[in-house]
Amino acid sequence: MKWKKAVNITLEGMIGYSIQRVRPRNPVPLLPPRMPGDKMRPPAERDDRLLRAPVFVLAPVRSGSTLLRVLLNSHSWIHAPHETHFRRMTVNLPTDPLQQALAALGHNHSDVEHILWDRMLHRELARSGKRVLVEKTPSNVFAWLRISTCWPDARPVYLQRHPVSIAQSWHEADPEMRPMEEAVRLISQYGKYMDDARRMTPGITLSYEALTERPEEELRRLCAHLGLPWEPEMLQYGRHDHGEFVKGIGDWREKIRTGSVQPGRPLPDAAEVPEELKPMCESWGYL
Repeated sequence: MKWKKAVNITLEGMIGYSIQRVRPRNPVPLLPPRMPGDKMRPPAERDDRLLRAPVFVLAPVRSGSTLLRVLLNSHSWIHAPHETHFRRMTVNLPTDPLQQALAALGHNHSDVEHILWDRMLHRELARSGKRVLVEKTPSNVFAWLRISTCWPDARPVYLQRHPVSIAQSWHEADPEMRPMEEAVRLISQYGKYMDDARRMTPGITLSYEALTERPEEELRRLCAHLGLPWEPEMLQYGRHDHGEFVKGIGDWREKIRTGSVQPGRPLPDAAEVPEELKPMCESWGYL
């Protein structure tokens, strides 16, 4: 239209600007597209994995997994790094020739991601000079099916705590951003996925309450389950280097910084249990 051109010429001459129609932008995908026919599957051969029998602590947030991590990391055979969030790592396979080449090698998209995960965690274990890797990112609870597919010999350690105590602790860490109602919903979801994982892959179960009341007894039991010798030095985790305690990759508050196991908070009364958490409390033996 000639009038638009005339208007823009006038505007550019007067103020240096012109008018243009806003064109909607295509949203940028959050994740790269997957290879066609992708599906998660176990390794084709044993040598496809460098890690052997990795241990995964499956626990909701604010359940004492950082405490368990540093206790285990104090063992001379165990490397338990901070939360790695490894399963969030994806690979981008953007071209047809690349996808064709990987398919010719027998890989699908998930296979390549599994190789990446395995290499990254194995590197951390190799650098530590120890023998057993323990990983404790809480959100692993929601992806246990895929993790156990990636490592068929993976060993779960289930760590539970009174659900109301978990919700209260998570809420108190950031009261404005984490209202109690949201905490209850989140912990309820953790409980459902924890129970699903436990049905899928039975393993040893620890409780935060027992770990803080009888740490030696619980750690002896866990070491025996993992086929490792008990080491008394595990209890004095403050004498060992566990990296920085930083928000986002584990507990960061004062209690974990003391260097020794501290008492847990008193258990909530039955009357304090919200309706939404009652099934979880009953399933976990707290009601």
